[in-house]
Amino acid sequence: MIREMTPDDLDQVMEIEKEAFHEHWKREDFEYEISKNEFSNMKVYEKDGQVLGMVGYYILFDDAQITTLAVSHQARRHGIAYELMSYVIEQCDRQKCSVLSLEVRKSNEAAIHLYKKCGFYEMNIRKGYYEDGEDALFMMKALGGNI
Repeated sequence: MIREMTPDDLDQVMEIEKEAFHEHWKREDFEYEISKNEFSNMKVYEKDGQVLGMVGYYILFDDAQITTLAVSHQARRHGIAYELMSYVIEQCDRQKCSVLSLEVRKSNEAAIHLYKKCGFYEMNIRKGYYEDGEDALFMMKALGGNI
């Protein structure tokens, strides 16, 4: 089940975050996103009371951007990331967004494959985007929008 992230989820979310990313968000970042950032949408994928994945995205007028997406190691390769992406795309379509974008590490082949499967295209490279100097691919997907 995909639902709103709450403060009660943060212990499990932080475990997933630390497993998934070299440069991860801090707990305070998640607290801000779920309680103060009016543009932020933070969701978790929960099964049997356990948070197995999470996604964050912003909607600003008719543009949307995915800010984070991760699935716990034990739950990978079960379609959870695809389900979270499909959910975000559907929500952004409902909000009449024209485009959905994201950045992904150039070395993250599994994520890039997922995003392409979901209809994203590589637009350009953001040189040295990450703190460790790795480049990011900037990817976009056109949505229905107000056309």
